[in-house]
Amino acid sequence: MNESFQSYLQPTHYLNSDHPDIQAYAHQQVEGAAGDQEKAVRLYYAVRDQFRYNPYAFMHGDDTFVASNVLSVGEGFCVPKAILLAALGRAVGIATRLGFADVRNHLTSPKLRQLMKTDVFAFHGNTGFYLNGQWVKCTPAFNLSLCEKANIRPLEFDGNSDSLFHPLDNSGHQHMEYLRDRGDFADFPKDKMFEAYQEVYGNMLGKPDAFNLKSIKRDDLAHADFESEVSVHPSEVPWGTSD
Repeated sequence: MNESFQSYLQPTHYLNSDHPDIQAYAHQQVEGAAGDQEKAVRLYYAVRDQFRYNPYAFMHGDDTFVASNVLSVGEGFCVPKAILLAALGRAVGIATRLGFADVRNHLTSPKLRQLMKTDVFAFHGNTGFYLNGQWVKCTPAFNLSLCEKANIRPLEFDGNSDSLFHPLDNSGHQHMEYLRDRGDFADFPKDKMFEAYQEVYGNMLGKPDAFNLKSIKRDDLAHADFESEVSVHPSEVPWGTSD
């Protein structure tokens, strides 16, 4: 195994797969699994459904993107959830990486719409597992209960093929469109994420201290719950750029 591939197995500051809580949770989830493919599938469903998707789940500084912190708080948006899944995979000896793309997301709430002022979600995260001699991608962002409430098909993952967002929801309305591939990485590329945020959102999210958001106070974010806000069909929420 070459040195570059080893980077997909090693713990990092963000993918802290050697953290005792990460180790304990990962091994609990895969106990009795027949091999790496089954382990990856079990970890995927654990992160998808046991950790709620919440775009308001910000912690202080880098804490938001450290896997053990995501494990502790039990929720996160797409990037922290992808980081957690990648760290759990490494904790059980599976090579993992992170992938990012800009997407047009039609799942929103009035509160999130007011904050974002766009339907483009920059640097949307996914997790790649190296299984059976190939990389396969999966997206653990949206938990089952959120999908059911929003009338979106939950993403399934079998460890054989990529599992990315369906273009249509259960009613045939457009759900998500991939706009730009931002690449795959052995570790969380924080600087590249903020470059993408600067490009898409300007000064609102484009700086390292960006999670002191202007539109919503940080203290308010601690009590914000995206799933409770989703009460209408995504296609009924008119997107626009005006306040």
